[in-house]
Amino acid sequence: MSYRSRNFAHVFEGEGFGVGLTINQLDVLPCPGTDLVPAGVDRHPTRLGELMPVAARDDVGLGKEIRRANIADSRLWAYRLELIAQLATRRRDDRDRAPGRPGAAAPGWTTASWVLDGFSEFLADEVALIMNCPRAEATRLTEVALILVHRLPDTWAALADGELSWSRARAIAQEIARHGPELDAHVLATVEALVITQAAELTVSRLRALVRAELVRRDAEAAECRRKQAESAADVMLRRSAHDGMAEVVTVLPHPLAAAICSTVDAHARRAKADGDPRPIGQIRAEVMANVTLRPWDDTRPPVTAELHVVAPLNSLLPDPADPAVGGSPTGIAEVEGEPVTARHLRALLTALDALCPGGLQAPTGGSLHLDLLGAGGDLRATLSRRELELAVRRGCRLHRDDGCRCAVVERPPPTENYRSTVAQRRWVRARDRHCRHPGCRNKVGRTDLDHVIAHAGGGATDCDNLCCLCRRHHRLKTHAPGWIFRLDADGALLVTTPSGVTRISRPPGADWLEPYELGTLPPGVEVLDPAPF
Repeated sequence: MSYRSRNFAHVFEGEGFGVGLTINQLDVLPCPGTDLVPAGVDRHPTRLGELMPVAARDDVGLGKEIRRANIADSRLWAYRLELIAQLATRRRDDRDRAPGRPGAAAPGWTTASWVLDGFSEFLADEVALIMNCPRAEATRLTEVALILVHRLPDTWAALADGELSWSRARAIAQEIARHGPELDAHVLATVEALVITQAAELTVSRLRALVRAELVRRDAEAAECRRKQAESAADVMLRRSAHDGMAEVVTVLPHPLAAAICSTVDAHARRAKADGDPRPIGQIRAEVMANVTLRPWDDTRPPVTAELHVVAPLNSLLPDPADPAVGGSPTGIAEVEGEPVTARHLRALLTALDALCPGGLQAPTGGSLHLDLLGAGGDLRATLSRRELELAVRRGCRLHRDDGCRCAVVERPPPTENYRSTVAQRRWVRARDRHCRHPGCRNKVGRTDLDHVIAHAGGGATDCDNLCCLCRRHHRLKTHAPGWIFRLDADGALLVTTPSGVTRISRPPGADWLEPYELGTLPPGVEVLDPAPF
């Protein structure tokens, strides 16, 4: 075995220096049974704390190094913004479907940012996969990059030189984005020159207030433009709450309307409190808001439907065999493992459903009940209705009659020669995917299209192995955006590759994670990155 080595020393701006050793392996003569890495050795990329040990610094040295790290972070953010802005210049809107053509964006559904005018509508989707972040965050980051690089050059320069933090540079850019494209270039340059001299000494909130005040003082129309822009950005969103089992409904409205709604809800809640309701006032307000929105007493409007997924092990549905009050029997407990769904599994499932309530678990009035049978790894084995379950139990295996039979009696729907998928296929794929399968997208399955990953016109089969759920936006991206590559593996993993060569992986909910080497052959030049964690 021979190596070629190269030593280098780098003197840092602060106290101390780092020395690195690079070793390039030239050839290896393998020895059977010999491990080149000794047992117990942790192999990982060199960490900065190993090159520059933090424990060796005194308090003053720690403070200096933290400030130097902040400067390096600012420079890195400036470089990252340059890269995003350069990517944007190569993704103009001439790559998109022209308005009025099939596959073009439907006007009026969303409010597009003026900053992104002239760029591809799918630019933010590509940045999201590259950055491994949600599309909304990628949209905001792209807006900031374009404003700083092209409209606020001095602010970007201060960031690149380490004189301004990323949080402050971002705050300035976001305030400029609020005022729209009508903002006069001379006014913008004047405000930037005034603000940049004070930015480093101000908190982010005070810096935002300063930018707003200076813009309004120099351009009285800016406030009106901001108000109109805010009205077009009105929306209702759902986000997680810090409290377990709770969520927040966020409503963005013009301030007078929002204040009127809040005052009305509070007045109703206080009236109920005065009438003797013992609950906390906040809980009463929440109930008032829910009742005013849902109006459970109003039977003149069409009902709102919902899709509920309950995931539970088979044996959790059965009575406790140790509890004689429910007459449980230990012989009824079984599991659906990663094997074909046998008649024995189905009999155990039917027993469990009958044990839940008198007459057995049935579909709700006006609704439907479907049972999704998952393997041990979370992969979908079959989906069937209560009636199909009962028929399969009565029919059993056509070849064997003993309980030890391992033949599958229900399985995934077969392919069809038609372009349109069958009812059984749609039910199966939606049960597998549960939401849009584009990495990072969480649009509910009820708002998605069932799409051929390999186009039917290009020879793609109408088969569960070639169908996946995509929301309308990502369906259009896959079909019409140039340079994107979609591939669906046999285990249901969807691999999406951006035009810039980054691949992210979306797996069916509940499926086990696979290692990168298990993903099969990727397109040339494609880099496999970690699956998106959002």
